[in-house]
This record gives sequence, structure tokens and C-alpha cells, in this order.
Amino acid sequence: MRINRLAVEQPVATEKPQDLQPLLHIFAKYRNKQGSLIPLLQAAQEHYGFLPEAAFGLISEETGVPVADIYGVATFYAQFRLKPVGKNVIKVCHGTACHVQNANAINEALRDELQIKDGETTSDGFFTLESVACLGCCSLAPVMMIGDNTHGKLNGKMAVRIIREIRNQASVTEK
Repeated sequence: MRINRLAVEQPVATEKPQDLQPLLHIFAKYRNKQGSLIPLLQAAQEHYGFLPEAAFGLISEETGVPVADIYGVATFYAQFRLKPVGKNVIKVCHGTACHVQNANAINEALRDELQIKDGETTSDGFFTLESVACLGCCSLAPVMMIGDNTHGKLNGKMAVRIIREIRNQASVTEK
């Protein structure tokens, strides 16, 4: 029996060309050193906020590691991002303690408020929502982190109130 696959039309995301010049000084630091791939990926992500496609080619040229292998490393580790994220990354913990304390309700409330799915960024680029395995704050379960700030003992309404306050503070400082 032959299965006919349906063609799914997906928009092609085009990335803005990136200036890779800032990475060149980092390459000098790691040139000809074993185990330099992850530090190079980390440096690129620190500079751009994600790993631009063009950086993979440059890193491959510098290290001699095939681009496919570099993508393999970048997609294996959760710390690496292949697309830009929002100004504020919201990480909702789904470790055992948070899961038991209904972290799903926090995710649902945030998805409804932000009108995005897990892993997506709001259209204004202000928030990115991510579910993570554990934030290591089990005594505060359920927990979310926004940037370096940890918010614990949450429910959905509290989480929404926090992100609204962050957005309001940002709009006040912009004026």
C-alpha cells in the first residue's frame, strides 16, 4: 500500500544577513584548540542572541568541523537557539515538583495572555515562552524565570500579572 503524503505549505523564514566580523577575534582565542566548538557557539549566541545560519559556515571553516556536525551539537544542547528570541525569555519549570504543583496552568495562562505557543516569541519581540525541564527551585514550585528573576509559588493569574507589570514598566521607561 502506498501512502500519499500531503504537501504542507510552510512560510520560508528568511534571516537578516549578519555581520560576522565580531566573531573573528573570538576565533583567534580558540584557534587550533581541541574542544573549541561549544565555546565558539556560546560566543556567537552571546553576541547575536541566537545562532545565525551564517555563523555555522564560519565556525566550520575555522574549526574544520562539518556544518552538519555543528548543527548536531547546536540542536542537542538546549542552551543553543537557532532563531531569535524575545527581549524577555519566560522559562516555566516543568520539573517534578512544579509539574505536581500544576505548572501546566501557568503555561496555559501565559499562552492565552501572550497569544503564542510554547517556544514562540510575541509578534512585538518582547516575550518568548519556553518550557524547561528544571530550574532547580523546587521549594518554590511552581516556578518561572524571566531573565535572571525567579518567581515562585505561582498560579496562572499571578504569572500573567507579572508579565503585565514587566510590559507596563517597559512602556513607562520608553516614554
